[in-house]
Amino acid sequence: MTERVFLHIGLLKTATTFLQDGLWAHKEELGRRGLLVPGRHRRRHLIASLDLREDPKLARRSGDVAHPWQDLVDEVRAWAGGTAVISHEFFAPATEDHIRRAVESLADVELHVVITARVLTELAPSLWQEWVKNGGQRAIDSFLAPRDPDPHDEWGWSAYDLADVLRRWGSVVPSERVHVLPMRVDHTRREEIWERFLTLLEVSPLHLAAPEEAANVSLGVVEVEALRRINAELVDFNSAGDRSHWIRSYLAHSGVMPNSRERFRPGPERWAELVARAQEAVRLLEASAYDVRGDLDALRPPVELPELRHPDDVADAELLHVSTQTIAAMLTDVRSRNRAYKALQQELEVVNAQPPRVGFPKILFGRGKGPS
Repeated sequence: MTERVFLHIGLLKTATTFLQDGLWAHKEELGRRGLLVPGRHRRRHLIASLDLREDPKLARRSGDVAHPWQDLVDEVRAWAGGTAVISHEFFAPATEDHIRRAVESLADVELHVVITARVLTELAPSLWQEWVKNGGQRAIDSFLAPRDPDPHDEWGWSAYDLADVLRRWGSVVPSERVHVLPMRVDHTRREEIWERFLTLLEVSPLHLAAPEEAANVSLGVVEVEALRRINAELVDFNSAGDRSHWIRSYLAHSGVMPNSRERFRPGPERWAELVARAQEAVRLLEASAYDVRGDLDALRPPVELPELRHPDDVADAELLHVSTQTIAAMLTDVRSRNRAYKALQQELEVVNAQPPRVGFPKILFGRGKGPS
C-alpha cells in the first residue's frame, strides 16, 4: 500500500518542466526504486490539476478528460511500492476546499506538498514573459496588478505568490509536510536542483541523470513587447494548441524572432508590491514549521528598483526593427518549407507514375488476399 504521496504544485517558472522531464524520463527506474509516477502520460497530471480545481477549461481539453484526478488516486492506492509523486504547477491556485478534496481522496495516505520557489521579484517578470509567449496581450504592470484570488487562473497571483500559496495549502496540510525548495536562476546548477528534488522524494539520485535542460528561450524587452503587440492582431489563435505551437514554439522559440535577451523590470508600484509579498513569504517561512530545503536567502528580494528598462521604454523604432527582421526570417523559412514540400510532391509524382510492381510475396498483403 502507498504510504506517502508527494504533490508537487509548482510554482510556475521554477524548473517545473525540467523536474517533470526527469520524472517521466526515469519513470520505470523510479518505479523499481519504490517511487510511482502515476498516469499513462504526463498530460494526465495537467488535466488532473484542472479536475481537482473544478476548472471549466477541462471540458475543452481533447482526449480522455473523465475523472483524471480520481484515476491518479486509484493508481496511487493500488501501488505497493510505498511512495508516489504527482507534479504540475497548475495545482498551486487550488482553494482550501479543493485542497481538502485532495486530502480526503487520499485518506490514510500521508500527503506531502512540494513547492519549488523563486524570489518573486525575478519570478513575476519571467512569468509575464511566459504568458505573452502563450498569447497574452496585457502590459506588464496590468498583468502583475493584484487581483482577487481565482482558482481557475493559472497565471494569477494565487498561482505564483508564495505567501498566498503557503497560507492556503498550509491551512489544510500540516506545515511540517509542506516542503519548500528555494531556487536560484542558475542553469549550471541543474544537477543540484534535480538531486535535491529526488532526495526530498526519498529516492537516491545515484545513476539517475539530470534531464537535458528544457529549451525555454528568454526574450529581451524589445522582443517580448513586440510579441505582445502581435498577439493583439492574432484573431483566430484561441486554442491552447494554437497558442503553444504557433506563438510560443514558432514565433518565440524557433529563431525567426531576433533576441537581444535584454532583461526588464515592472514599474515602481508593481516592484514595491512584489518586494512586499516576497518579504511576507520569507517571514512566513521563518516563523513556521514549513520544511525549507535549501537556502532561504534565495527568496529574499532586493529592495531597490533595478537599473533595467521597462517595456514602456521601448521605442517604436526598436519595435519596427525587430518586426522587419522577424518578417524577413519568416519569409525565408516559408520559402524553405515550400521548396521542401514541392520536392516531396515531385518525388510522389515520380513514384505514382511508375507502373505497379508485381511479384510481391503474398504475405506482404496479409493472409494471401493480395492488394485490395
